[in-house]
Amino acid sequence: MPSRRALVRRPSPRLAEGLVTHIERTPVDPALALGQWERYVGALREHGWEPVEVEPADDCPDGVFVEDTVVVFRDVALVCRSGAPSRRAETAAVERAVAGPGCAVRHVREPGTLDGGDVLKVGDTVYVGQGGRTDAGGLAQLRAAFEPLGARVVAVPVSRVLHLKSAVTALPDGTVIGYEPLVEGASLFPRFLPVPEEAGAHVVLLGGRKLLMSASAPKSAELFAGLGYEPVTVDIGEFEKLEGCVTCLSIRLRDLPT
Repeated sequence: MPSRRALVRRPSPRLAEGLVTHIERTPVDPALALGQWERYVGALREHGWEPVEVEPADDCPDGVFVEDTVVVFRDVALVCRSGAPSRRAETAAVERAVAGPGCAVRHVREPGTLDGGDVLKVGDTVYVGQGGRTDAGGLAQLRAAFEPLGARVVAVPVSRVLHLKSAVTALPDGTVIGYEPLVEGASLFPRFLPVPEEAGAHVVLLGGRKLLMSASAPKSAELFAGLGYEPVTVDIGEFEKLEGCVTCLSIRLRDLPT
């Protein structure tokens, strides 16, 4: 049976010290963020996912953005090596969480860098953002790990946002969605749908027609509802102050055996 597990990690007490790159720093309320995180995890659970809490990383301000630590394709988990040196301590506990029967673990090796937030999987196509936290060496190592499994790896330029998935994600039918001012290489996607808000570019596929998305994108939610989808909205405003979005707060394990 396909997995319905979602790895999550509770926010560090030092969350407010998290990195920002493309936006102005604004104050973050760690207590409010914890409540938002708990409701995010609750939404996953309510829609049929089993949240699995990775060991806390209280000394890592950005540790809650767990998606950046590993990329899973079929039965291979590629442990990332972040382009931000301060984030490299986040991976050990996540590796322990994904390692197990039926899952082969690989690692991005120095000097290559790869952040999971730069990887968008649409069927067997794996889009990889390059130019920010992910470099050519990391892309090459991902290609070597996943192409033998049947992946088609496509590099996408990234310079306007932190990660590729800060600019685009995809609907269940494979249509890539994005906020046009932040999207580069839109012609690389066979089907592209512009959305009216930056946060509207970020959806987590919960199953069926349900899309987990930020409450800060009501016009995009209306657009998706008009297409026959069911938006499930959560307030993640404190994480958005740190360039976070709904995708980076969990790792959805769909491909691993239960």
